[in-house]
Amino acid sequence: MAPNFSYQSSGNIHRAEEEDGAVQERIKVNTTYLNAFSLFLFVLLLSFIFYRFSTLSVHKGLNHVIWTLALACETCFACLWILSMNIRWRMVEYRTYPNRLLKRLKSESELPAVDMFVTTADALKEPPILTVNTVLSLLAVDYPLNKLACYVSDEGASPLTFYALTEAAEYVRLWVPFCKKHGVGVRAPFIYFSETSHNCDSFTSEFLTEWKKMKSEYDELSRRINEAVTSKSVPYPNMNEEFAAFSRIEGGDHPSIIKVIVENRERSSGGLAHVIYVSREKRPKHPHHYKAGAMNVLTRVSAVMTNAPIIMNVDCDMFVNNPTCFYEAMCLLLGFKSERESAFVQFPQVFYGGLKDDPFGNQLKVLFSVVMAGVSGIKGPPYSGTGCFHRRKAIYGFPPDDSKGKCLEFFDGIQPHVYLDCNLKYGLPFSGSNEANMEELINRFGYCEELLRSILGIHLDKAGDTLSFERKVEVAHIVAGCKYENNTYWGHQVGWVYVSCTEDLILSLKLFAAGWRSVYCTPKPPAFLGCAPCSGPETLLQQRRWAAGLLEVVVGRHSPLLSAITKMLKIRQCLAFLNLWALRPIPEICYSILPAISLLTNAHFLPKFHEPIVLIPISLFLLFNFFGLMEYWRCNLSTREWWNNQRMSRINCASGWLFGFFDVTLKLLGLSDIVFVVTPKDEGDNDLYANKFTFNSHVMFIPPTTLLFLNLASLVMVAPKLARGDFNMLLEVICSAWVVACFSPFLKGLVRKGRYGIPWSIICKSGTLALMFVYICKLHVQGG
Repeated sequence: MAPNFSYQSSGNIHRAEEEDGAVQERIKVNTTYLNAFSLFLFVLLLSFIFYRFSTLSVHKGLNHVIWTLALACETCFACLWILSMNIRWRMVEYRTYPNRLLKRLKSESELPAVDMFVTTADALKEPPILTVNTVLSLLAVDYPLNKLACYVSDEGASPLTFYALTEAAEYVRLWVPFCKKHGVGVRAPFIYFSETSHNCDSFTSEFLTEWKKMKSEYDELSRRINEAVTSKSVPYPNMNEEFAAFSRIEGGDHPSIIKVIVENRERSSGGLAHVIYVSREKRPKHPHHYKAGAMNVLTRVSAVMTNAPIIMNVDCDMFVNNPTCFYEAMCLLLGFKSERESAFVQFPQVFYGGLKDDPFGNQLKVLFSVVMAGVSGIKGPPYSGTGCFHRRKAIYGFPPDDSKGKCLEFFDGIQPHVYLDCNLKYGLPFSGSNEANMEELINRFGYCEELLRSILGIHLDKAGDTLSFERKVEVAHIVAGCKYENNTYWGHQVGWVYVSCTEDLILSLKLFAAGWRSVYCTPKPPAFLGCAPCSGPETLLQQRRWAAGLLEVVVGRHSPLLSAITKMLKIRQCLAFLNLWALRPIPEICYSILPAISLLTNAHFLPKFHEPIVLIPISLFLLFNFFGLMEYWRCNLSTREWWNNQRMSRINCASGWLFGFFDVTLKLLGLSDIVFVVTPKDEGDNDLYANKFTFNSHVMFIPPTTLLFLNLASLVMVAPKLARGDFNMLLEVICSAWVVACFSPFLKGLVRKGRYGIPWSIICKSGTLALMFVYICKLHVQGG
């Protein structure tokens, strides 16, 4: 059945001429007024920094210290604003035309095959029913099914996840034809049935009959899977050969498990896509490198089994929301004259079931609407870890647009029993053997003949497939072994890189440094929908991991600064990677403390209210906030959502980002390592109080609670002066009140109970720190 492209909306952007026949179009976004506004803000900030520097010598004692600290913070803010302007200066968007793509190709058989990777790590934190829905939506996309293979990576080696996939295997055979026949838009059953159940009366009787059958089958499938998860056991006896491999598993210590759940041996267009379960070998003393290690294993396993030239990966909590998204991606992978332009195609992360006005600030709407459009104008966006289509040859570390002649130089020297077979298969003009080149090839990829053949085929765009499926599974176990990567380039120059917990960022940095570019694709409706963290602790943990990863990249041996000097990374790309979250906490926390210090010690960190220069900091405060508000309005977001994100940015700074900074610092000192923590996911939080911030006794809650107490104490102590009509410290009072407003979830947490209240252990520790700070300030006043 031909794909239905009615899901795509063209919007109000001019399309290319029809006679042009282009399958993609690059469109510049008009940002003239925003750029002028940001430049004006920058000049205003520089003016205030110059004023503060020129008056530094006037202030003595504590005032001098406060003035110097404020100058340092504002200089940091100016540098951060330069990085922000760099990202937003030239925004671009891409529009794709899948209908033109199909007209350009002689037949659908010319479309490249795609290996789809789904990653899951913990069956309890990431419910198997979510993974099943992700897989079902991928198998039902509008793309030739004989060109698809779905690999599910289970880091937990959980029989529950494998059981869920085996139970879903039969439902796949019903679900895929149903979606294709009726042009279903959202192809994850748990979303589809919830959205259509309220308006079934508008459907025909034939469709309604099929719909009820599909829903009944899915409800039964969900019941069986959820019962297994609740009981933490599968209803099959241990002697069942399919589950025998799971009977001897201990945490982090088990052999590789590779199971073919759905197979299309004939690769017929009328069949289904392969579904293959993969759990790599793990041993206690062997480093596993978290998701990056799992992705490299999937790359090798898929290479010896299906060897598609395109790799697509999503997390287990994401599902296909736009069934034509594979054609959208192909327009950008095939639509350029040079492969260099699209090492990967990144789709935005969009979340389903999000709370109104984004109270936790974790839906990242402005990030993916504004920031990603900005970096698209700087050679392309970074890889975001999910919702991405990769060229396999780029993942292997091959440079872009490498000629086949240079390719043969690299592969020349393969031993006769390897290259003879390649010669017969591809007709390659090998000139002889070169043991040095052969050793280099093995050093890069490891010694597995089948894997080397698949890599050679990808390099020459002539992937072969001659092994039996049984033999492929045997070889897959070899390349999934934990020792296979020993003394190879995997995790360094080949595949996902292991030096950071943000393996997505470091991979895109490596590709950009090698001369590749990327493309950002924003179809309507969004290609994929995912699940965002639904509580305070999970949000802060996620932000902590991201901040640590970003900073770790900059200070490591893959630093963009080094790549800009020694490799092919452009200067503006380098600056885009330097837009760090983990460095912001230092100046922001200092600036949040300054108004409290001023009020407690009768010092000023801002000009006095009657001085004309006071108009500059007031204008900066108002205009910076208005600039951010305009970005939200341009994205059709509410003022309330802007405020929620503004507030959460301050909270993240004082907690998640701050501890991300500490994590990297301790790692550089060799005192500890950064641990990858899986964020819990579910199908949605239906709690009546789901939009309220939740707390626990984690140490990350101490800094923001301390800042709240400190500024509350300063406001209480200055209240008598305000009552007497003394407004000399009015600007400091406003700043301190602004800090309290930004930490309002913590203020409410002081009077709430249960998970919505701040634990007494956090209150006592934070209160003690705040009292010590107040006491020190008062001692200084008395001493002065």
